[in-house]
Amino acid sequence: MKKDSSTECWSKLGSEWIEKAQTNDFRMYYIMPNTIGKFGDVKGEKILDLGCGEGGYSRELAKKGAIVTSIDCSEEPLEYAKKKAEEEQLEIKHYMRNSNNLYGLEDNIFDDVLSSMMIMDVEDLNGTLKEIYRVLKPGGKVFISMLHPCFKPPVEHKWFSNDGEIQVIVKDYYNPTEWNGSITGLERTVVYRHKTLSEYVKFFVKNGFILLDMDEPIPTEEQIKMSHRIEWLTKIPMYLFMELVKPKIDIYEMFG
Repeated sequence: MKKDSSTECWSKLGSEWIEKAQTNDFRMYYIMPNTIGKFGDVKGEKILDLGCGEGGYSRELAKKGAIVTSIDCSEEPLEYAKKKAEEEQLEIKHYMRNSNNLYGLEDNIFDDVLSSMMIMDVEDLNGTLKEIYRVLKPGGKVFISMLHPCFKPPVEHKWFSNDGEIQVIVKDYYNPTEWNGSITGLERTVVYRHKTLSEYVKFFVKNGFILLDMDEPIPTEEQIKMSHRIEWLTKIPMYLFMELVKPKIDIYEMFG
């Protein structure tokens, strides 16, 4: 497996991340249901869960009848995902890979690819998108959730409890950067990366994808009841959801 700063820092989180992933309110009550809901009927579809972590999304998709392949760069969460799939009698294939080198996977094999809360962290975004494009069938879709580049660091959130208002301070949005930062509740730091929204779209287009949809869903009343923190998302879209498609016809050949 290719090593880079992304794979190394996430591999070190291990068991800390396994617990965090399954207890984080934003993930469990907002990101996951919004992401899974975008797939629709997946029965019989071949889906790649790229950056699967402890396998929560993979298991949900498998329970809905999808044929799931799970890939992650971190050994401990991947072993946990394998164990849980066995316990729940779910047939999921698991592989440890860097997202920019999906060796062993055939071209044009998956109906859909899921990239949940991963793509903003990869060191080699261009290589990752090339590999996603390669393994995805023509007409296949990529479902992405990520930290919103307009409203997360180096952009800052400020919560003012006096009047209940959230204020946002924008700091240096236009300069791509990376830094070591913390995740609340975890001891180890991870590598964070910042790109502008237009940079992401340019990477998608460069690698042959068409952007079908971009969504900043406002939480439902039911989601807000699950956690008071989710109410923040009625003011600021901390997360962004995007849907890409691999064209059935090579658009670059069409237009020369």
